[in-house]
Amino acid sequence: MSRPATPSQAVILVGGEGTRLRPVTSRVPKPVAPVVERPFVAYILDDLARHGVARAVFSSGYLAAAIEAEIGDGAAYGVAVDYVVEDEPLGTAGAIANCAPKLDDGPFFVFNGDVLSDVDLGAFAAVHGEKGGMATIFLTAVADPRRYGLVQLRDDGSVADFLEKPGEWEGTALINAGVYVLEPEILDLIPRGRLFSIERGVFPKLARAGSLYGYVDHGYWRDIGTPESYLQAHFDILERVVRTAVGDDMGDSYVYVSPSATLGTAARIVPPCYVADGAAIASGARVGPLAVVGAGAVVGEGASVVESVLQAAVRVEPHADVSRSILVRESRVGAGAQIHAAVLGEACDVGAGNQLAAGIWLAPGTVLADGCVGFREQFDARES
Repeated sequence: MSRPATPSQAVILVGGEGTRLRPVTSRVPKPVAPVVERPFVAYILDDLARHGVARAVFSSGYLAAAIEAEIGDGAAYGVAVDYVVEDEPLGTAGAIANCAPKLDDGPFFVFNGDVLSDVDLGAFAAVHGEKGGMATIFLTAVADPRRYGLVQLRDDGSVADFLEKPGEWEGTALINAGVYVLEPEILDLIPRGRLFSIERGVFPKLARAGSLYGYVDHGYWRDIGTPESYLQAHFDILERVVRTAVGDDMGDSYVYVSPSATLGTAARIVPPCYVADGAAIASGARVGPLAVVGAGAVVGEGASVVESVLQAAVRVEPHADVSRSILVRESRVGAGAQIHAAVLGEACDVGAGNQLAAGIWLAPGTVLADGCVGFREQFDARES
C-alpha cells in the first residue's frame, strides 16, 4: 500500500517546564509564551496548516490548562487541536505513545514544542515515503553542535550513528532538529506508563535495523530554549528570515503598526518593528529597529526601545532607554532608567534612574526603588 504524500496528523510535545527560558516562562508555559504577540506554538500550527495537516494532538503536562485555554480547538490556526495530559513526565517516547488513542492508523509528524522552523513538510514527507523506513528525522546543520546530539548519515541517507553532545568539535555538523515523521508501528516499540526517550530508546534500534533516515533541510531552524534564543527568534521573524504570518502582515516595509495603536508627535518607528493593538508611543520616543511593542504597552516621551521585546501592558517611562532586553508583561521601567541586555520577569517594577545590564534578570514581581542599582554595583557583584 502506498503511503500518503503528507501525513494528515501530528503530535506536538508541549509538556516541558521551560526552565532554561525563565523568567519569561516563570508564570507562562513555554509553548504559549508570546513571540511577536502570538503564542509560540502557533508558528508550528501555521506550518502544519500550510502543508495541509488537518489535526494535531498536544501532549502536555506542565500548566496544561493554560495551554488549552490559549489555543483552544485550534480553529484560529486552521488545525483541529486535541489534548492528552500526562499525570507525570513520560519522556519524549512516552509522551508520543500517550497520544496513540487520538491518532488514526496512518503516519504522523512529531514536533518538539520549542522549535521554530519553516521546514518544508511536503518535501520531508516525500523523502520519508521514498526511503520506506519506519522513521525519518529532520536534520539541520549548526556551526557549534556541542549543545546537541550529532547525527551521522550513510550514503543512502540512513542514520549510521548518534554522537551525544561532543565536548570538542570543529566545523558544522548535522543535529536532530526535533521534527520527525513516524510510522504507526513505532508505537509498538514504546513501553507504556513509564519514562522512555525516543531519541535514546527507539531511534538507535531503528538505526541498527537500517530503518531510520535523515532529511536534511537547509531552511530556517531555531531552538527557543533560552532568553538569548527567544530574543533572536523575534529578530528573525521581524527581519523575515523565517516564513511566518507575522512577516506577511509586515510586508515589504518591515513595519506593522496596529490601527488601534497611538503614535505621538514625532514618534519614530524604525524598521523592522511591530507595534500591537492598543500600544501607545509618546511624542519624541523611538521604537526600533528590531523592536516589538506588545498589546497595551506604553513607551513614554523621549524613551528609546531598540532590539527589545516589550510584552503586553509593559510601561517604559519617559526618557528611559531599553536595548537588547526582554520585558515580560506588566513590568515597568521608571523614568531615565537604562536597561541593556536584561530580562525583567512579569510585573517587575524598576524605579527611575536604575541601570541594569550584562545579562541580569529579575524574577517576577521584583521591585527596585529609584536609583538603587547602577552599572558599578553589577560589576562589583560579578567580581565578588
